[in-house]
Amino acid sequence: MGTDHPIRVFLLDDHEVVRRGVTALLEASGDVTVVGEAGTAASALVRIRATRPDVAILDVRLPDGSGVEVCREVRSELPEVGCLMLTSYADDEALFQAVLAGAAGYVLKQIHGSDLVGAVRTVAAGGSLLDPSSTARVLERLRHAADEEPDRLEGLSPQERQIVALIGEGLTNREIGRRLFLAEKTVKNYVSHVLATLGLQRRTQVAVLATEIRQEESAHGRPPRPGHAG
Repeated sequence: MGTDHPIRVFLLDDHEVVRRGVTALLEASGDVTVVGEAGTAASALVRIRATRPDVAILDVRLPDGSGVEVCREVRSELPEVGCLMLTSYADDEALFQAVLAGAAGYVLKQIHGSDLVGAVRTVAAGGSLLDPSSTARVLERLRHAADEEPDRLEGLSPQERQIVALIGEGLTNREIGRRLFLAEKTVKNYVSHVLATLGLQRRTQVAVLATEIRQEESAHGRPPRPGHAG
């Protein structure tokens, strides 16, 4: 992109001094313009939707959440926006979560100014700043997680798993019956068996479990298990 079409950047950092410094640095490059900024995750999501930048530079640690969470939301709603994580700490866990959230890059605040500008240009062009060794570590961890993660719905039939998922969506027995073409009494029997099999006492516990499983599958980038509505 040339100066006629500058790279549009949004900046999220909870320190105003950092935002001012990064803004001045980027705009001095001649081909980058900062179209918005925020100090919290909540305000960033609102403003990124409004400004539609090419690149969002996101601080990892924020007062009301995490830049990784913002990245996940942005990449889900606006996949054309590249996310560049900026942090003070070299943290494998944060790197792992950033990769899963769809970040295109992960750099430390100690980065040289020219390198940060270069990183923004790379992400804006659709490139990645994640080095092969970092990506390999993430993939290896995902493989181990998939191998070691127990089936939390073990003992349930595909029909019962589907019912668990629908309970997680807040449906009543009658609504589940309509969805699955079952009698309400049949659904009630299924629910009773689900509770007994999973060692739970209340329907709300099933709803919580279903929500946790759905979030885990989403975070790990896996499709829903058979019989589980995602």
